[in-house]
Order: sequence, then C-alpha cells, then structure tokens
Amino acid sequence: MDVAFSDKLNHLADGIAENGYAIIDNFLAPDEVDAILDEFKTGMLQFKKAGIGHKQEKQINEGIRGDYIQWIDRTTAAQPLQIYLLRLNELISFVNQALYLSLKDFEIHSTVYPVGTYYRRHLDQFKKDDHRKLSVICYLNKDWKESEGGQLRIYFADTELDIMPEAGRLVCFRSDLLEHEVLPATRERLSLTGWILDQHADLRHL
Repeated sequence: MDVAFSDKLNHLADGIAENGYAIIDNFLAPDEVDAILDEFKTGMLQFKKAGIGHKQEKQINEGIRGDYIQWIDRTTAAQPLQIYLLRLNELISFVNQALYLSLKDFEIHSTVYPVGTYYRRHLDQFKKDDHRKLSVICYLNKDWKESEGGQLRIYFADTELDIMPEAGRLVCFRSDLLEHEVLPATRERLSLTGWILDQHADLRHL
C-alpha cells in the first residue's frame, strides 16, 4: 500500500470514528473512472429496477427509489472493477486494525439514476438484518456541477450535509446510524454503491 493511499485510509478511519462518515477524493484516479465507465457503455452490465426492503419483503416503489442496479460478482468482474474491489479489501483490513472492528466482506452494485430520479430518506441497515455496518459509495460522474443536483444528503441530529457526486470520490458512513437520501439530478448519475458487512456476503438475494 503506497503512502498516499494509506493517508486516505487514515483520514477515512478518523472520520468514521469521530463523525460516523468520511469523504475521500480521488479514491479512484481519473483514468480508473474512465475505464469503469467504458464497462458501463459496453452493455455488459444488465441493469434492473432497484427495489426496497430485504429478500421476501422486497418491492418496487418508484415514489421512494428510482435507480437501476447491477450487482457485481467479484469472480467475473472486469479488470477496471477488480481494481476498485481490491481497494475495498484494503479498506476493510485497514479499518479493522484501526477501529478494532470485525468486518469480513462487502456487497457492491453498479447504480444508475436516470434524470429526475431520487431515493427518499432512509437507513441502509435492514430491521431484520443488521450485518451492514458501513455504506460505501464511489461516484463516476465527470465534471459534475452543483447546479445539476444529485447530491447525497446525510442527516445528523441537528444538521444535514450535502455531498456532490464527483467522479472518483468515495463516501463511507455508518449504515446503522446515518439516514440519507439521493436528490434528483438534471443528468444521469452513476456510482458504485455497496456495504461492508460483519459476515461473509450472502449472494442468494442478488
């Protein structure tokens, strides 16, 4: 692990410990973002309408959530995505050592929000499944402007924070504590969205 990346992970661990969230710019370099975007454009990713709820309780509700997703299988993911998955493994190892956690695995999907769609305020941890510990989002939107919307809004006890979905930026936050929403945008909004778990990923629900 190079020094620059280690510094980013230190910043992330400090942010999670102190505030419940952290923002890391250039988690993916511009050329790495471009390579992943090329995968999006090939049509190899088959996106489907995202639902809400867990397993048997899952349902489609466009009034709450309007994105399309494709779960990523790490055994078949293309090389550009493998680079991102490798960094997530390094993140897990580092955070486990720094914060004395017992994180074991992750689940990730590619995400597309069409123009005007959103995701209402919610918590990422399911009521009947508490294994999601950290939410991780890496954005793929080049040259994003504030006027285009699409911010991730995180809610705290007495305030809220809007985060721009800029290419290469990683946002990591406590899945069990921080409610958040995705605001509508005037252009398509792309990301790699996932959760770090305290158990090995169960792929049966994918």
